[in-house]
Amino acid sequence: MEIRSKKLWKMAGLLALSAALLSGCGKPKAEPAEAEVEDVLEETDDTGDYRTVTWQGTTYKYNDHLSNFLFLGVDTREKAETETGSADAGQSDALYLISWDRVDNQVTLISIPRDTMTPIEVFDQNGGSLGLTENHISLAYGYGDGGFKSLELSKNAVSSLLYGMPIQGVCAMSLDGIPELLRSFGDVTVTVPNDSLAERYPEFREGAEATITPENAEIFLRSRDTGVSQSAITRMERQQAFLDAFGNAAAADPSKVTKLYEDLMPYLVTSISNDWFVKLMEALSTGETVERWTIPGEGVEGEQYDEYHVDNGALYQKILETFYKKAE
Repeated sequence: MEIRSKKLWKMAGLLALSAALLSGCGKPKAEPAEAEVEDVLEETDDTGDYRTVTWQGTTYKYNDHLSNFLFLGVDTREKAETETGSADAGQSDALYLISWDRVDNQVTLISIPRDTMTPIEVFDQNGGSLGLTENHISLAYGYGDGGFKSLELSKNAVSSLLYGMPIQGVCAMSLDGIPELLRSFGDVTVTVPNDSLAERYPEFREGAEATITPENAEIFLRSRDTGVSQSAITRMERQQAFLDAFGNAAAADPSKVTKLYEDLMPYLVTSISNDWFVKLMEALSTGETVERWTIPGEGVEGEQYDEYHVDNGALYQKILETFYKKAE
């Protein structure tokens, strides 16, 4: 599931994901960033077990030149102002991790299926932690407060899934920001990757060249038939197709990019500063390639809901390729 491409992806990976737009539809509160750029760049944790690992007889060291950022789309339409433990802050229906090598200027985009089964922290109604339980990774956000606590819980779940990889910042956004995004860059033309919407929306049949506008973006990016097994996976394919198309539009006029963060702030909960968005955008606009891959595994039907079971061996190998270098 690995794809390497050139200029097409240099703006797509961050711009669409900086909006964390894909399939969320909430309107969480915007708050100032928790850390300045310098704090994140200097952040190290030499006590973490992730820094040096041995796999199949080879020792690897974590690449300290990386900065990792998590982007989420939240599925509640109303502004989320709740308390930890209420489990009503919404689900992160879209999860993407961007890993940027600040020295080599290489970017990796990792797609995380929302039904991925992994340990998440759960709470009682009074906000007391009940510890970890294996469940859908999308639920981690909901146990928080709709603000920084939700970001923290999602970050912890994704970091744990990735065997302790550090994550320097998180951004969650509502789908309500999509019209603003498209108004900034204009409509985009997408090659529809599958027939998951074709029965109800013939214009979105597989292979069609469909125009995504502020009016139909939510349908294309969020709609799915929950009665069809693994519909979240086919929806993720549509989201990725949108990233391809939006990347073309953004690369054509990068002058609008730096203003995008300010325009989208009413729809964001984020611990990523404006400076970081600018630095990431610059990296994507000057880098030659973006590598992207999806958490390896398979979708299965659970007792009540779809589940995505991770292939741990394949995931660990991808983690070594992305985040580590062989020790000299």
